[in-house]
Amino acid sequence: LRGFFRLGSRYHMHRQKTARAHLPTAGNRRTRRASARQQTEGSLMAGTNTIKQQAAGAGVTGAGQAKAALQVFAGGACYGAMATTYKLAYAAGFTSAQVVASQAWFGWLFFALATLAGHALGHRWQRVGWKLALKLMGLGALTCLTSILYCYAMSVLPAPVALTLLFQFTWLGLVWQTVMTRRPPRPLQVASALVIVFGTVFASGVYKAGITGYDPVALLCALGAAVSCSLFVTLSGKVEAPCSSEQRGVIVCAGSVVMSLTVCPDYVVSGVLAQGILPFAVIAGFFGMLCPVLLFGMGSPHLPAGLSTVMAAAELPAGLFIAMIVLGEPLGVVEWLGVAIILAGVCLAQAPSLVEGREARRAAAGQAVS
Repeated sequence: LRGFFRLGSRYHMHRQKTARAHLPTAGNRRTRRASARQQTEGSLMAGTNTIKQQAAGAGVTGAGQAKAALQVFAGGACYGAMATTYKLAYAAGFTSAQVVASQAWFGWLFFALATLAGHALGHRWQRVGWKLALKLMGLGALTCLTSILYCYAMSVLPAPVALTLLFQFTWLGLVWQTVMTRRPPRPLQVASALVIVFGTVFASGVYKAGITGYDPVALLCALGAAVSCSLFVTLSGKVEAPCSSEQRGVIVCAGSVVMSLTVCPDYVVSGVLAQGILPFAVIAGFFGMLCPVLLFGMGSPHLPAGLSTVMAAAELPAGLFIAMIVLGEPLGVVEWLGVAIILAGVCLAQAPSLVEGREARRAAAGQAVS
């Protein structure tokens, strides 16, 4: 019994020591207060950093959309070199089918060389599923179809008429946007498309002769080129691939090559390269395939479909400038006025995005200050 009571007293003393150790002494209270103060300060700093990041993100978003718009604008401007290239190739005795096939094959060659260069620098070929590959090849088929129809229209119709009909893609992009999003386009987008079409009538010179009395098949081909062009620009922002831009371009241009075989199946073995088409093929492949596919692929995913087609309207002003420099075709006052109207329509379409980006940056900055 004496040993039992001794063990109980030791256990009781141990419990008292443990309780005294956990009492909130002055030192412990100071430590806990300092810890709480540090946590509060850390939370405030984290909130301030979050607001700053939101402000910076708003600025990046506005700058990113402006950059995407410039990329699409430059891609459309690259198409402007094609009309002059087609005219020079026709004058040299080559057919529209041969020019289209040259554009597709050399576009694929440029992307293949860029992909091989990237592989030599350490970039790996990413695996792309067959469904996505078919979608990308479908994009290439669309842009090649545009070239086929537009080349035929250019060979039959006067250039101003073919250009005016092709430029209907500016408002067709708004139609595809409405179908895909099930929401009507903004009034300012509709107004900008109408301004661009109005300016095209004067810039192309079609106001002088009109479009009556021409081959109806050629007129339908020009309108078909507008439809396929608007679809290409619109879908370029919808079909994204988990690979490099060079690899994506190889797959897209492979679809163009397949489509070109429908009009010129014997291009490789026909000997047309030895007949002098090489300079036109290089220009057509670079400005008609490499640059547009690359630039539209980078810029279109960050823009609404309707805005992408409107920004691509740079094709006509660039084409007129190139024709004036290379072919010596003069531009009158009315044509210059049409170019100014087209550029004004492009700026009108981009204005809301710039205003929204500026307001977002101001709102984020106001939150950071408060």
